[in-house]
Amino acid sequence: MSTSFGKGNGGSVDRDWNHTGVTVALCTVITLVLIAEFILNCTPPISRDALIHHLAIPKLWLRHGGFYEMPWAVFSYYPMNIDLLYLGSLYFHNDVLPKFIHCAFGIGIAFLIYSYLNRRLGRNWALLGVIIFFTTPLVIRLATAAYVDLGMVFFITASVMSWIKWRDTDYRTIWWLVLSAACMGLAAGSKHNAPVAWFFVNLALVFCYSRDTKRGASAVKYGAVFFGITLLVVSPWYIKNVILMGNPIYPLFDGLFQYFRHVDGSGVQGVAGALSTEWSGNIFQRRYIMFGEGFWEVLLVPVRMFFQGRDYSAQYFDGVLNPLLFMMVPFAFLGRNKNRDAGFFIAFSLFFMGIAYFLTAIRVRYILPIIPFLTILTVVGIRNIVETVEKKEGWFRFIGLVSVVAFVTVFISFNIFYLKNYWNTLQPLQYVLGEETKEAFLSRHVGSYPAIRYINDTLPQDARVFLMFLGGRGYYLERDYWHEPSFGMNSLKEMVQSSKSEEDFQSVMQKIAYTHVLLRTDMFDKFLRDNYSREEIVLFFNRVKRYWKPLFGAGLYAVYEISLD
Repeated sequence: MSTSFGKGNGGSVDRDWNHTGVTVALCTVITLVLIAEFILNCTPPISRDALIHHLAIPKLWLRHGGFYEMPWAVFSYYPMNIDLLYLGSLYFHNDVLPKFIHCAFGIGIAFLIYSYLNRRLGRNWALLGVIIFFTTPLVIRLATAAYVDLGMVFFITASVMSWIKWRDTDYRTIWWLVLSAACMGLAAGSKHNAPVAWFFVNLALVFCYSRDTKRGASAVKYGAVFFGITLLVVSPWYIKNVILMGNPIYPLFDGLFQYFRHVDGSGVQGVAGALSTEWSGNIFQRRYIMFGEGFWEVLLVPVRMFFQGRDYSAQYFDGVLNPLLFMMVPFAFLGRNKNRDAGFFIAFSLFFMGIAYFLTAIRVRYILPIIPFLTILTVVGIRNIVETVEKKEGWFRFIGLVSVVAFVTVFISFNIFYLKNYWNTLQPLQYVLGEETKEAFLSRHVGSYPAIRYINDTLPQDARVFLMFLGGRGYYLERDYWHEPSFGMNSLKEMVQSSKSEEDFQSVMQKIAYTHVLLRTDMFDKFLRDNYSREEIVLFFNRVKRYWKPLFGAGLYAVYEISLD
């Protein structure tokens, strides 16, 4: 019942590829990439979600002396295993270390890939897998940000690898099962999309055990053990959300949980209505409305993600992958080196991709859990091609090998060029070498930072700042702040609608209860123009001029003091 990809069966392909000179070349590339990542991580955090969530929420906990509820911040109800690791460094006012912690998880994933491929194919094939994974543009960007994605993927990958180890021992070493379940629990406690992997692996465990041993009752028993351990590990976050919100996975499917908490006798239609609040329209309708994409463009999104990804583009999946991860995977199933691991990896990848395709906004970051397994299949596919070409004679063999090496090198070069452009965008050496201050670096990369610095330097300690159209990026604020999931649009609507009456306008301002406003002016103005008549806007600004005192403006950002006296 071998699970090997055929190490040693490839003859000269493995002997030639595992040459020491190749090892040195591959290790040199890995070392240079790690050095670049190290330097990039020495800069202050500027990534969007770090400033909104992953650093901002732990910092607010520290500011208030411990955990406290933030109903205005939906993401504060997400599981936060990885974010807890950032608390210690933030306590000592070090916000650079969290980026290294997140990068370490990426290195951990690369190590798991290396360990697996080294056992199956040999040292240099494993090093090639490390390069393909760790230089993938999406991974490069995440490894230089204080996010949680790489931590979640590390635990998912460790869970799958531990489960494979248990299966490789013919299900005798039960501790591999326990470790697999514990890792899956840590993954589920890191991000809400990890339960997709949990569901698949749990079912696959039951199916494979039953098929391999012909013992269905034991398969169900071990499946229950896996589920129970995973649930136990993740349960603190689910219990917290049940207590606070009545929904263990809040804010996901909250309409459904609300329905069951307040059953109105409407039966199936009530459930359907609750579910409909979670999602509006299918993927074809949404992408047509948002981006004008037709049926075939939307249908091919899972393929386009590997070829058309762009950073900061919602239409193009807000991230960059490498086409190599798509093109080489089919070749992993050619030749005699077929095995059940490859089948599991592709089944897991297709299932996870399908869930991400239909049930959430399409972002390459949301399919990150499949990238380690696609990397393994990519390396196996490349090796199968090389092994096939090795069997040819004369010039055909030589040209074939050169072509394969050139093909792979070109696509890996795309990753290196991405790293180069990313480096040029951030220009980290100016800061790292002391030629640029932290304030100057942040002002270059965080448009709102000059206004935030003004707030920190001049406003009283008891100031309460309302963020409008900043996307919630409040990490660098040293004053209490709050924002809305609507980025301030709901409060702004109330203000405009109440502008007809001075008394109503004051009432709305008092209800919101802030002392200052920090807003992005162009989006503020655009929202008003797109939703209200000229007369309504003029009336609103007449109220604003009376009660909002401008204090500071820089670029697209402005600070106002609110006075109701």
